[in-house]
Amino acid sequence: MDTNLTVTRHELLQVADAVAREKSIERDEVLEAMEQAIQKAGRAKYGHEHDIRATIDRKSGEIRLARFRQVADPIENEFTQITPKDAAARNPALKLGDFLVEELPPIDFGRIAAQTAKQVIVQKVREAERRRQFEEFKDRKSDIVNGLVKRVEFGNVTVDLGRGEGILRRDELLPRENFHNGDRVRALIYEVREELRGPQIFLSRTRNEFMAKLFAQEVPEIYDGIIEIKAVARDPGSRAKIAVISNDSSIDPVGACVGMRGSRVQAVVGELQGEKIDIIPWSNDPATFVVNALAPAEVAKVVLDEEAHRIDVVVPDDQLSLAIGRRGQNVRLASQLTGWDIDILTEAQESERRTEEFRVRSQLFIDALDVDDVIAHLLVTEGFTKVEDVALVPLEDLAGIEGFDEGVANELRERARAYLQAQDERLGVRRQELGVSEDIAAIEGLTPAMLVALGEAGIKTLDDLADLSADELISREDGLLRNFNLGEAEANAVIMAARAHWFADEAKPDEAGAEKAGEEKSA
Repeated sequence: MDTNLTVTRHELLQVADAVAREKSIERDEVLEAMEQAIQKAGRAKYGHEHDIRATIDRKSGEIRLARFRQVADPIENEFTQITPKDAAARNPALKLGDFLVEELPPIDFGRIAAQTAKQVIVQKVREAERRRQFEEFKDRKSDIVNGLVKRVEFGNVTVDLGRGEGILRRDELLPRENFHNGDRVRALIYEVREELRGPQIFLSRTRNEFMAKLFAQEVPEIYDGIIEIKAVARDPGSRAKIAVISNDSSIDPVGACVGMRGSRVQAVVGELQGEKIDIIPWSNDPATFVVNALAPAEVAKVVLDEEAHRIDVVVPDDQLSLAIGRRGQNVRLASQLTGWDIDILTEAQESERRTEEFRVRSQLFIDALDVDDVIAHLLVTEGFTKVEDVALVPLEDLAGIEGFDEGVANELRERARAYLQAQDERLGVRRQELGVSEDIAAIEGLTPAMLVALGEAGIKTLDDLADLSADELISREDGLLRNFNLGEAEANAVIMAARAHWFADEAKPDEAGAEKAGEEKSA
């Protein structure tokens, strides 16, 4: 009998070793799963209300089953606790809180008990395997991995990564890209998430980081940090632009990425199913960078509007279609790469726009300042764009314009100020008609025109304004004050000023409580 037991013990350890090797998990985790399975079978035999524990000797494989009862006074659970008197009768050394351990005979596993034990072991091993997978992949975000296609369901690809499985969803695949079971695939890990069904490893072949990592694998100078990838913009499967800069003036970043006879860039193009890649030198100067990004189109002139973060690019007539690209692809990718909104104009369109702007601004001064077109044209030519510029400019600057003297400059400034005052009065009346409260009007940084714009949008009380975010005020697409060149810091200051009364209201009960406490103390 002892011989049989010894064989069984050795077999138990051999099974644990085999499972640990197969699942790439710790041997101890497998043995702990077996202990829990034996423990569950023991409780099924002796009663689930008992505290039955099983241990497996890590060297001999011997299984020990025991019932644990804690010394307690008073007794709350007679199955898991024992009085000090009864405990002392069995072991005088036991104190309150100690456990009385009673050995139980080995279990003769029946069919149901064995099946239960097997289920527990399988479940615990699966949990350990999932933990190991999550620990292994959780820090590998943004890594490129290679794997084999395991199955394809509804366009989503499950990839065997060796020690885990990745999911390559249909929207993360290149257009017209099809995989079949057994195909080798390379992809980027962009997210690792722990879920109830196990760790989920999400892969992508369309993200910008995937292209950047591919270039890092093909170009040693990028891997070594000599060349840096500053930005990537992609239309996956069709075209991409990548901006690079060299930290070593002796190395051409574009040439290094292209490689001998285009070998390096072609390796990346081949992996991305023929996606065309424009490699562009990065520049710290926005105008230069935008011109580079619009390659292969030639640019005649650029005009930056830093406040609106927009740039107008003027190209020769024969370069317009090349600059815009098929279905706007070239200018769209250039905009994504640089982070600037880009408007493409021909030289004729730009000349027409400048003429119209000149006419509109001249007419503004003619109407507002009651001057003739000669003076209005002079103001526009000198760079004045709005009446406020004339009202606030130093007198000597205005008088310094050719054809003006101090008397003319002073008269123009007075007319500008009178116009603005009358305009503010009109806007003040309009603001009151809209029902915008005086509390909002008192907030520093809000002009009468801004108050009218808020009123027309239904923002009439401090609470209305306080509920807004800075983006809702200044967003270029639909911000309520997008036409007033309000900065983010200024917008936040306005919103915090509107919220100030919330904190004042919260402080009042505390102050009242403090006063009451002070009165009681005095009494």
